[in-house]
Amino acid sequence: MRLSYGLAGLSESDIAGDPIEQFKKWLAQASENIVVVEANAMVLSTITDGAPISRSVLLKDVSVDGFTFFTNYLSRKAKAISENPKVSLLFPWYAMERQVIITGSAEKVSAQESDDYFATRPWSSQIGAIASAQSSVLESREILEARYAEISAKYPEGTFVPRPEYWGGYLVRPTSIEFWQGRHSRLHDRLQYLRSDSQETDWQVKRLNP
Repeated sequence: MRLSYGLAGLSESDIAGDPIEQFKKWLAQASENIVVVEANAMVLSTITDGAPISRSVLLKDVSVDGFTFFTNYLSRKAKAISENPKVSLLFPWYAMERQVIITGSAEKVSAQESDDYFATRPWSSQIGAIASAQSSVLESREILEARYAEISAKYPEGTFVPRPEYWGGYLVRPTSIEFWQGRHSRLHDRLQYLRSDSQETDWQVKRLNP
């Protein structure tokens, strides 16, 4: 269970001056790689009662402001963010011997942005978002499926499904973005972009020991 990495290297001359542009480049390459499953899947880590907890979510937008995902605002992750907005995002592109680690602060996007994205979701996903009280205790699968059927009858396929107020997006404003490329002998390349405040625009790049 030990692999020897070395598909590629990563030098300071290879990367963009802006980490968002560098991320978009790597994301595009991961999306085009037929071995990578869901290149936009990321591990979101939050803090609850002083302890970390992680789960996989899907990146839905990346912009100059940061990284956006959507979820239930009553979920465990949302409650954790309300208590401590500092989060971590990890993109594990194992097939490419790459990973990107992002740290920053999460904040809710506007209701309009959440409405706009919710309207683009498949009908079944819209119904599922209403039917599921995410993270709360569920006594049986049958209860969930009955709730799904009830909501489906209320909003038949092809009709307008309103976004529930408890569902929406978060924007993670990054303060650190690290690009990791596997190398031989575990001498991996790690280039980290840093800025002291999420409102600043200037980034410093540092090479870290593997």
